[in-house]
Amino acid sequence: ALAAAWWLGDTAPYPYAQRGLLDVPLPFLTADRMDAVLQPRPGERILEIGPGTGLQSLHVAPQLGPEGRLDVLDIQQEMLDHVMCRAERDGLATIRPTRSDARELPYADGTFDAVYAVTALGEIPEPDRVLREAARVLAPGGRLVIGEFFDRHWIPFGRLHRLADAAGLHLTERRGPSPAYLARFRPCRADAPGHQSERLAHSDRDTNDGQA
Repeated sequence: ALAAAWWLGDTAPYPYAQRGLLDVPLPFLTADRMDAVLQPRPGERILEIGPGTGLQSLHVAPQLGPEGRLDVLDIQQEMLDHVMCRAERDGLATIRPTRSDARELPYADGTFDAVYAVTALGEIPEPDRVLREAARVLAPGGRLVIGEFFDRHWIPFGRLHRLADAAGLHLTERRGPSPAYLARFRPCRADAPGHQSERLAHSDRDTNDGQA
């Protein structure tokens, strides 16, 4: 009964009243794995979609250095306010909040070196639109990182791979099984050399989501 209540009560977007659960580290989505897949660098401008209470934000922002910038975008003002309060407490002045819909990102083409969303994509209606928007705002050679963990709004890796491919994004790395994974993609042209071969090289992963 408790499991059913949790499952049926898991609404999207994640309610601010239950924010305490967002600070609990998730298996396979550790800070070390996030760093290895996202690879944040000093001086970069990065966008986080759906920062929640800032668990990832407060970890990534310091790695960008004083010349870098982390933009955090959420549909809930309460979440953004929470992140900014924590950033101020930690002395982080390089985080910029924006309240908006991830399906229509309010940024120019090619703005970001990287975009990431951890346990957020599945909570947004029309995730295909979110991926297309993420690809649009990425600078040439930029990277998109998606992290998913099994819950009511979880997107299995096979589905994500298909959506990303349709959005003009190709897989470059994946860590973790389908119920808890991080995956990195880069924009590419459908006719770019090597795109077809890379897509074929990863096809086995689409048909066997449990493979890490």
